[in-house]
Formats: sequence, C-alpha cells, structure tokens
Amino acid sequence: MSRPDVIVIGAGVIGLSAAIAAQKRGLQVVVLDREGPAAGASAGNAGAFAFTDILPLASPGILKKAPKWLLDPLGPLSVPPAYALQIAPWMFRFWRACQPSRVAHSIAAQTSLMDLSKAELEPFLAATDTLSMLRKEGNLQVYESEAEFRASLPGWDARRNHGIEFQHLKADEMAAIQPGLASRFTLGTFTPGWYSIADPKLYTLALAEHFRSHGGVIEAADISALRAIPAGVEVAAADGKLRQSGKVVLAAGAFSHRIAKTLGERIPLETERGYNTTLPSEAFDLRTQITFGGHGFVVSKLSTGIRVGGAVELGGLELPANFRRCDAMLKKARTFLTGLKPEGGVQWMGFRPSLPDSLPAIGQARGTPDVIYAFGHGHLGLTQSAGTARLVADLLTGQRPAIDLAPFSPQRF
Repeated sequence: MSRPDVIVIGAGVIGLSAAIAAQKRGLQVVVLDREGPAAGASAGNAGAFAFTDILPLASPGILKKAPKWLLDPLGPLSVPPAYALQIAPWMFRFWRACQPSRVAHSIAAQTSLMDLSKAELEPFLAATDTLSMLRKEGNLQVYESEAEFRASLPGWDARRNHGIEFQHLKADEMAAIQPGLASRFTLGTFTPGWYSIADPKLYTLALAEHFRSHGGVIEAADISALRAIPAGVEVAAADGKLRQSGKVVLAAGAFSHRIAKTLGERIPLETERGYNTTLPSEAFDLRTQITFGGHGFVVSKLSTGIRVGGAVELGGLELPANFRRCDAMLKKARTFLTGLKPEGGVQWMGFRPSLPDSLPAIGQARGTPDVIYAFGHGHLGLTQSAGTARLVADLLTGQRPAIDLAPFSPQRF
C-alpha cells in the first residue's frame, strides 16, 4: 500500500476502533503506533463501558473534596509537587470548567456521546466478532454514611433527567447483589446499565487482529510531526521516515498534544495517571463492579482476574510511577471486602489523556481538514470508543456527524 487513504496514529482502543470503522466505509487504512496494539491505557483500564458516567470530573463537588484529597499524596486525587507548577495552567482551566453553567454544558455533551456510544457498541462488537466478550453485570456505588449518600443525590438527579436507570439500596439489598461488603457501607446505588468487557487488553488485541484480517496494516512508528501537503498529510517519524496519506486520524492518547503542536495547535491535554493491581480470579467472589467513590477507586471483575484500581494522579508523562498508590488502594480493598485475598497481584500504571472539561477532542485540526483529532477521553476511552469511531468515520467520508461536535471542538480552549 504505497499511499493509504487514512493513517491512524495510535493503536489503542480509540485508534483501532476508528481504523475499523473507516475500513468498513471502504477506505484503505494504516495504523501507526510507537509500541503496538494495546500498549497503553487500553491495556490496563477497569474494563467498564460506563455509559451512566456523564458527570465531568470538573464540578463544584470536586472543588469541595479536592483540598482534603490533595493533602493525601496517596489519595483519590493528587498532584506530585515536582509537577505542580507545570500543571498550573491546566488546573486554572479545570477550575473554570467547574462553574455550574459549564458543568451543565459538559453533562449535555457527554450524554450525547454516551448515548451514541451505547447505541453503536453492540453492532460494533458483532461486526468485529467480539460480542462474546461483553458483560452486563452493572455497577454498585457504595457509601459510608447518610451524609455521603445525600451528597451524591444531585448527581443522580442529573442522571435521572437524562433517562439513566438506577436504584438506591440499603445494606441488606446491597448484600443480595454483592455479598462480602464491609458493614461500614450502609447505603448504595446500583446502575444496571453499566456494561463491561471481559478484559480490555484482550479486547483491543482482538480489534487489531480483526483489522489485520480485513486488509489493515499496523506498523511500529514513533510519530514526531504532521505537515499538511497538497491533497493530504505528511507524517514524520522520529527515525526520519516520512509517510503520506489522504487523511490522518490522531488518536495517540496522552501523547496526542505533542503531535498536534507540530501543526501549530496548543491543546491543553494532561495525563490522569491511573494505577491498579490485578489479582487472581479467585481473590474474591465479585459479582458486579464496585465503586468506592469516597476513596476514588473501583474493583472490577475481568476474565483474567480481579482489578483494584483508579484514582487520579495529575503527574504528566515523565515522572516515575508511584506504585505506593497501588498498595494504598489494595490495602483499603482488603478492609472493604471481607475475605479478599491480596496475594499474587500485578501492579500497573497507565496514562489517561484528559482535557480540563472532561470532554474529548473530536474534530478537524485548525490548519487542515485532512487531520482529524480523536483523543482526550480521560477514563472513558473504552466507553466512548464505538461512538468516537462512528464520528471519525463520518468526518473521514464527508458525512454529517451523528451528533453535534461543537462541544468537542479541539479549538474550544
């Protein structure tokens, strides 16, 4: 393939989903990635299709919690001191995004993308022979006090207003869904519309195999720059190799803003560094995903084990991983889940690309319509992958996008 119709930069779940969607529209597609399929956040996430998670991280509620959380270097939200000055401009934009009017705007936009992603998911899984990996086991959000539960109610009201189903539960009702919860959790909320995947890494690798089996090409390349040329885009790799294509989809996750900068754009992308420990499957009888919202982590059931992880560390791409965060979450999980066996776990840290208003960047580059951005999904990349793929395919083929893309404009900042 001398000059493909499309080059997709990034072989995570967003990039591969977009590549497959473009391929199914009849386009010749090459995927380039610095490490290969499922090498980043797509491998180690919690495995959830969190369609009910429409509330942005940037909200008045987080402003109330943040000062307390930030005092704990191993807590749900942290900024390493070595990175505090560098992230200050992003934090200012995040603070502005917490204004109620902006939060309402973000919720409406997020809901539209969630609805599209949910509608597209099962047809996409069926078309890629991965439908058997889908699970529909729900999510249980647990609370330690009446006060914590009541503080969550405005968020549930917002979900109700957008048609999301949920049930508030007392301790005995939670025990019927998930035995083994510690008695400190007296109230909870169950959302049955919360789906998951058997294993996010295996799913992403299956997408790569499907793409290849239908004529797609995946190559290793560390992309350093993009340049608009007549009737297309030139893609430069760090080794000096140049490639050309009619269009480019930039879906390189947390590294995307560095590449976009070579087109003259400054997009305020930061990195939510996520941590987890994956325990053997026999570590606990987990029947649904459990969210410990007051502590900023979840426990997920995968086909390959029990994953304990989450939290947000705004620490960029260069600082070394702080695996004490994994230890802290696992220590809490042992207290929260009666009988959890903590032995034999594998620790992981990954980069989740995050924009200040919790919405991804989906749309054309400012300098050329031949470059399409699809990054910045934060902790919702898997969730929104099928919907984003549909939107990217629409843009590549000149179709009217399935939803209004104005709220997701890469130039909105």
